[in-house]
Amino acid sequence: MLEFPTWRKVWLWSLTLVAVAAALPSIFSAANIRWPDALPDPVVNLGLDLAGGSHILLEADPQQVKTQRLQNMEDAVQAAFRSAEPRIRAGDVSTRGERLSFMVESTADVDRAREEILPLVNGTGLVREWDLRVDDETRFVLTQTDAGTEAAVSNAMDAATDVVRKRIDALGTREPTIIRQGENRIVVQVPGLDDPEQLKELLGQTAKLEFKLVDPEFQNAVPNDSALSISKVGTQVVPYAEGSGQEGTSMVVRRLGGIQGDSLIDAQAGKKFDDNSDVVNITFDAQGGARFAKLSSENVNRRFAIILDGEVISAPSFNEPIYGGQAQISGNFTVDSANALAISLQSGALPVDLEIIEERSVGPDLGADSIRKGIIAIMIGFFAVIALMVATYGRFGVYATYALVINVLMLLGIMAIANTTLTLPGLAGFVITIGAAVDANVLINERIAEERRRGRRVVAAVENGYKEASRAIYDANVTNFIAGVLLFLFGSGPIRGFAVVLILGLFTSVFTAVTLSRMWVAGWLRRSRPSELNL
Repeated sequence: MLEFPTWRKVWLWSLTLVAVAAALPSIFSAANIRWPDALPDPVVNLGLDLAGGSHILLEADPQQVKTQRLQNMEDAVQAAFRSAEPRIRAGDVSTRGERLSFMVESTADVDRAREEILPLVNGTGLVREWDLRVDDETRFVLTQTDAGTEAAVSNAMDAATDVVRKRIDALGTREPTIIRQGENRIVVQVPGLDDPEQLKELLGQTAKLEFKLVDPEFQNAVPNDSALSISKVGTQVVPYAEGSGQEGTSMVVRRLGGIQGDSLIDAQAGKKFDDNSDVVNITFDAQGGARFAKLSSENVNRRFAIILDGEVISAPSFNEPIYGGQAQISGNFTVDSANALAISLQSGALPVDLEIIEERSVGPDLGADSIRKGIIAIMIGFFAVIALMVATYGRFGVYATYALVINVLMLLGIMAIANTTLTLPGLAGFVITIGAAVDANVLINERIAEERRRGRRVVAAVENGYKEASRAIYDANVTNFIAGVLLFLFGSGPIRGFAVVLILGLFTSVFTAVTLSRMWVAGWLRRSRPSELNL
């Protein structure tokens, strides 16, 4: 075990130096020393509790999911009836009482209507999402089941979490924490965010984009008070958005039909050619582009409303058919608002509105204080351990000190390369890593001393000491590794930060305490050939 050929030494030193060099940018940053721009600069990201930032708790309303499901089912049923041969006609549609009901015009169509509806009701999942019954021979009633609603809310929250993550990533922030909490909440923590208002605005925007035809009888905007009294069947009243130039008025649009923004594949902020105003250029996928081309070709010279989050941002006309799946959204945008809308549309619409119910900010001063106290704790433990090891084990204590220093630097460098986040519990993980590394050296040195007391010669005692102690070190670290993995898998936020440092620290501790120190001891034995060890 004490044989180290040249190639192995080169390999071990190369690995060590690369990891230590990767720690230097983080050390320079902590010391406020500029790192050369020409060199790579992997830096350990600081968590919310160290760098400061924003903590936001978002909550969704499950009732909105139920309402949206009713509308989607109504659209699906209407589309199925229109495509049936011959067409099935239905009327007296109602969505009151959280259920969808309608009547078919002829009793002869009841069986055909049931055949069209059953695939929509049964779906493809394992959960029964709708109950279907027929009242008074021709009235169909569809009711959402509790299991179906629960599954829909869970799916909506999963999708909302993904959308939130995409939007925050587009801001250029690093290592945000975005997790679900309970059935209808999402926790968002963004370290180092300088503009939390921008984040709140971005997360508060559902970005649900719709293109709907303006009703022919109401081609012009109407005052809100008048619009509220309009109750024409098949239409809905949508107010103009603030900043659109039409505040206080509304448009009357066709409730069904139109195009949803979920067919978008790209959205980019840009400039309009004729007046250089800010716009958002959007691109549909093949299916959405075909629907948009069909809608525009069938409604030339008719107005359509571009609706974002339930508000009209503009209502241009189809001057000609629009092919190619590309369109342009205008509406008194600024550069920032156009870019924010492009980010929201590109990341996808939130399937449910999210309300900010809790907001906390952590200032950088508090984070700096946490770092200072954490470093003080690490340094006190570090120097106390060094003093004890050197006083107790002499030369072997010096080697243990070298291993300890390199261990901390390697851990910091690996964290920088892996782009991990350091939190306040992570600093505690550093202290534990120091303890684990020292513990390994104590086991080795005590085992070597025991071998000498048994009468073994110096080289045999050292070789046996490392061999026997390594078994106990590996066993102990395997147990700690399993614990760290479980903490990472089932923990969240700071707990995962602690687990990351713990797991990486196990590898660096074993590497430095067992492998590097053995290489140094082997070199010393070969050079000095001592007849006694001061242990």
